[in-house]
Amino acid sequence: MTFDRRLLERPAVEVAPLLLGAVISRAGVSLRVTEVEAYLGDGTDPGSHAFRGRTPRNAAMFGPAGHLYAYFSYGMHVCANVVCSPEGEASAVLLRGGEIVAGAAEARLRRSTAKSDRDLARGPARLTLALGISLAENGADLAEDPFDLTLPARPAVFLAGPRTGVSGAGGGAEYPWRFWLPDDASVSPYRRHPKLAPATG
Repeated sequence: MTFDRRLLERPAVEVAPLLLGAVISRAGVSLRVTEVEAYLGDGTDPGSHAFRGRTPRNAAMFGPAGHLYAYFSYGMHVCANVVCSPEGEASAVLLRGGEIVAGAAEARLRRSTAKSDRDLARGPARLTLALGISLAENGADLAEDPFDLTLPARPAVFLAGPRTGVSGAGGGAEYPWRFWLPDDASVSPYRRHPKLAPATG
């Protein structure tokens, strides 16, 4: 195992910054994580899939820390999360962006429409495509083949702000649970959900 699972047995808002700079590998491609979002499942986070409890879709969020929670977004794209908290307590960190650090040629084949290498894993759907993650790997252990997760030796310097594209009560400045490495080209631009009321004051 390349990571201490106990470090992930905490709420996602605590774990998310620790994943910045981590390297996740799958099937010949490795990327350095540069952008993440935290989601809780304790009934206090309306933006979370687990806000209303356990379902067949979100069951992996309630599983052991260090496993993968994969789901379809808008019925088109697979998104990948690192499961956090002790088993039975749902929370997860969405992998929003990363920089390919090994296997770029393979990542380019998987992301043939990418305009540049900085865009290979810039955004959650692109990231999963670059790594070749499928929905069938939902619940997979990130410490076992074909995955590998290596946490950084020391916490990264990061910025935080609202989560991207989350509407309603779970969006906006009240939930500054998007974390990213400043000035990194692989970080995606922030997009406010169109139904989210503009900030006032």
